[in-house]
Amino acid sequence: MQRKIKIMYISSVIAPFVKISGLPDVARALPKAIKNMNHDIRLFTPKYTAINERKYTLREVIRLKDIDVTFGNKKMKANVKSAFLPDSKVQVYFIEKEGYFNNIENPANPPIQEGSVDQAEQVVFFNRSLFEVLKILHWQPDIIHCNDWQTALIPLFLKTLFKDDSFFNKTKTLFTIHNWADQGVFEKELLPLIDNSETMFYPDGPIEFQAKINFLKTGIVFSDIINTVSKSYAKEAQRSNELSYGLRPILRKRANDFYGIVNGIDYTVWNPETDSLIFHQFTSKDLSGKIANKKNLVESQGLKFDENKPVIGTNVRLADQKGLDIIIGALDKLMKLDLQYIIYGTGDEKYRQIFQTAIKKYPGKLRLILKHDDQLIHQFAAGCDLFLIPSRIEPSGLDQLYSLRYGTIPIVYATGGLSDNVKNYDPLTKRGYGFVFSEYSPEALAATTKGAIELYHDKNIWNKLIERAMKLDFSWDSSAEKYVKLYNTLVT
Repeated sequence: MQRKIKIMYISSVIAPFVKISGLPDVARALPKAIKNMNHDIRLFTPKYTAINERKYTLREVIRLKDIDVTFGNKKMKANVKSAFLPDSKVQVYFIEKEGYFNNIENPANPPIQEGSVDQAEQVVFFNRSLFEVLKILHWQPDIIHCNDWQTALIPLFLKTLFKDDSFFNKTKTLFTIHNWADQGVFEKELLPLIDNSETMFYPDGPIEFQAKINFLKTGIVFSDIINTVSKSYAKEAQRSNELSYGLRPILRKRANDFYGIVNGIDYTVWNPETDSLIFHQFTSKDLSGKIANKKNLVESQGLKFDENKPVIGTNVRLADQKGLDIIIGALDKLMKLDLQYIIYGTGDEKYRQIFQTAIKKYPGKLRLILKHDDQLIHQFAAGCDLFLIPSRIEPSGLDQLYSLRYGTIPIVYATGGLSDNVKNYDPLTKRGYGFVFSEYSPEALAATTKGAIELYHDKNIWNKLIERAMKLDFSWDSSAEKYVKLYNTLVT
């Protein structure tokens, strides 16, 4: 009989309480899948002021009020509120401190951002407070599962400040890295905030990277095991300094403890048959609802609807590593094709200006949506015919999984999680369910898109492609089993 494992799952953002990027979706779906495997998993996250307490029924925990938290020369008080993930029995603990975690102003940016003293202090406080919360709860986790740099001090504290504390003597850590670009980089003047860190800050030391404090590196060094969110990216990061954002040497030292597990999606949230966020629900057997979604999406953006004209969507952060350079390089060729193209995202101002100029050049074919809207992401997945995801670096990515579930066929560059999830359609064998290009260039992107559009007009093949895509299983069950196997390697 499988042992019931106690898992403390820590994330700086959890959906639906906070919804930005892909991490909140993972932090909601994976714990639910693990809970369904009969393990005791509890979530911990900051209590942002933007979280709607009434909507999600957050309650005060009397014994978790006015908890003393000491770090550096600071003494503070933490309060904890609790709720459950909607439609689940997974309990979520929200760490609250007056004046902290109130900076969700632009949802396109992480609520805890790197670089400033205030942000560093909030991160240290959040990480440090969790140890005190556990003691008052009298709940001793077997595994502390950390996610991204905002939680990376947990393994450090466990191996230093609490190494002789009997309460934690059997607790092990898993550090999952979703976002490699944001590493939590701070000047060394912040060392006093992190207890005992002065002795570890020196060239090539455990918390030093390029003469600065690097939280992500710290998590990699001190965690018992590390993983990232695709098998392919785990290999790529160890081969390339660019793809690992400079951390290749550190990863190679931990190669025996470094794993890749692909993300899944929550089919209770992402299901075109039941999705209340889309215009019309539909199935793989009846695509009339998908056509209606396409009509609503196109017309909502001021474009003229034509059922026979393919609509391509790109949901992307406007940044270099997301393939914006080759999209722009291919844009004139794409606009010569019989299509409509909608780009949805926020980010670098230079890309905004380029696309806004291009809209004036191609007014009936191109649109740019500059906002974050969870409902629109669902409508995008349901209403587009094709999803273009040309990321140069993509540890995982979830948009390709959302699009496949809604019968929207992905066009992707062969990297990281995109390689793991999307199989190229072969016209000879009729196998595959997407379009993959292996040369990172505007020419390859344009040629692959042209080939996809040519196939789109063969409705017999295209509808079979949609049906195959919608039947794929990218649920969290398989990935959750792999995480539990990792937990079991640490549990004695």
